[in-house]
Amino acid sequence: MERYRDMQLFAALADQPSLAAAARVARVSGPTLVRAIARLEARLRVMLLQRSTRGVSLTDAGNAYMADCVRLLAAVEAAEASAKGLHSQAQGNLRVFLPLLFSRYVMAPVLAAYMDRYPQVRLVAHYHDYYPNLHEEGLDVAVLVGELPSSSLIARPVGHVRHILCASPGYLAAHGEPMHPDALKQHHLIASTDPAQWDFPHYQLKARARLRCATVQGAINAAVQGAGVIRCLSYPVHDHLMSGQLRRILPAFELPPEPVQVVYREGRHAPMRVRSFVDDCVAALRAHPAFQLA
Repeated sequence: MERYRDMQLFAALADQPSLAAAARVARVSGPTLVRAIARLEARLRVMLLQRSTRGVSLTDAGNAYMADCVRLLAAVEAAEASAKGLHSQAQGNLRVFLPLLFSRYVMAPVLAAYMDRYPQVRLVAHYHDYYPNLHEEGLDVAVLVGELPSSSLIARPVGHVRHILCASPGYLAAHGEPMHPDALKQHHLIASTDPAQWDFPHYQLKARARLRCATVQGAINAAVQGAGVIRCLSYPVHDHLMSGQLRRILPAFELPPEPVQVVYREGRHAPMRVRSFVDDCVAALRAHPAFQLA
């Protein structure tokens, strides 16, 4: 810090007729300025000032060093101004990590509204179904489902989701409604694997899948058309449940709900683009009925 301050005091000599005038510009005493220049000359092992009966002037080394000092100090000021701007204004690149189905069912309108509100933010959304390392992957914010491992991340809860079973009213009218998970062995199951392996409290179902779907959306579409019973997280089928296209079954046998959390790294020191997105995202998700399922 002393070296930086000495450079600032030396740069005060630029365009000044005397040491006294430079000291006034720097708002220090004359002796303080002289000591700063002496420390620089001792560190650099060159004379920066030529002293004579007519006053002082910069040596050739002093002129070169003055140009470098002015350039470096201006760069530092520009960097600080940029950092302060990024901290106080929402601007720059924002990398967000989201579970795959969030794009269609939940986050698309949230992202659109945020970008309308903060046009200087360039948002990059990553959609995956794994637990990310925000530090190693350079991510700013993530929306995560499930319990978080111990970490230094800041987490803000927004609600919870459940693994639920559902089928269309038409399918249930034709095949009956199961009263116990074991009864699902007699039903048409829609799953990503065959056999389907679904966990329940104190019970694990392993049964033949009538239909295998590579994607959750494909399974939901098949269930809406009456192809059978699906098991998935509650938020992608929320609209179908509200509209009556699907009915929730066996709610008494569901696993405990899983938390949904918005996580980020820097806490209160995060730049405004991160803090503004976290605040908008938390408010939107807490108000979303898909995360308030009983």
